[in-house]
Amino acid sequence: MILLDFEKPIEELMEQLEKAQATHEKGKVDMTDTIEQLEGKIEQTRKQLYKNLTGWQKVQVSRHPDRPYTLDYIEGMTKNFIELHGDRNVGDDKAIVGGFAQLDSQPVMILGHQKGRNTKERQYRNFGMANPEGYRKALRLMKLAEKFNRPVITLIDTPGASPGLEAEERGQGEAIAKNLMEMAMLKVPIICVVIGEGASGGALGIGVGDRIAMLENSWYSVISPENCSTILWRSWEHKEKAAEALKLTADNMLKNGLIDKIVKEPLGGAHSNKEAIFKTLKTELKRMIKELKTLSADELIDQRVEKFSNMGVYEEA
Repeated sequence: MILLDFEKPIEELMEQLEKAQATHEKGKVDMTDTIEQLEGKIEQTRKQLYKNLTGWQKVQVSRHPDRPYTLDYIEGMTKNFIELHGDRNVGDDKAIVGGFAQLDSQPVMILGHQKGRNTKERQYRNFGMANPEGYRKALRLMKLAEKFNRPVITLIDTPGASPGLEAEERGQGEAIAKNLMEMAMLKVPIICVVIGEGASGGALGIGVGDRIAMLENSWYSVISPENCSTILWRSWEHKEKAAEALKLTADNMLKNGLIDKIVKEPLGGAHSNKEAIFKTLKTELKRMIKELKTLSADELIDQRVEKFSNMGVYEEA
């Protein structure tokens, strides 16, 4: 098990637990009581650690290498998934995946950012940073869902849109902007869920919906704490301070009216019990779809536009 920096108090207890289990398995000494005590102590320590995580600690949890990604959620929550490829213009961006699937008996279009587990996969998926063709592929799939009257589910998990020169040459800004416009006017329900990192326009490019949810230990912001620290203090050393100032956690997003729902994660983060988070999120998605299906296309669009128009604070001069 990979432990994060703030989880170090658990490390020594887990080492003791492993030794006790090894001794017990050899059959020489009955270590049942010791094992139970250590397991209880680990559980209690984890509860204390996760009780009041800072903004930076939640960023760390959102980036845990074992945290489930979009394809994991698709496999864990849906059946009969058919992946669709390409933007019918440039190519098939591997940083965004999507296709038709069934959420129990409900047909849906599900898509999202996909990161990689190892170096080769990360390069293949461009670390979940989509190029313009990725956002155009996402839009193509959403328009296809509209054609067949299927609800759209988007899973957001990206450190940002691809920042390369080629992405800009192929119209990165225009592709994201068009998605914002088209998603605002889509005639079917759209549910967006931040499952990990939600950074900048890369996240917003598939983030306009009727319901916006965040997993408990995810984050959503215009910029990452490290980049914010670099701009303001010319160093990454102040990333913890930047994370607090950005108010990027799910509870802050809900308080500011930018999201509608926080999805509770298992103790220790989504990676600690993947089956549990799949079940929890699936239940929430089914509930939101059922609620949104009662609205007509015009009502969906009107409420969606009003929802995003009311975000933020401004004054008319």
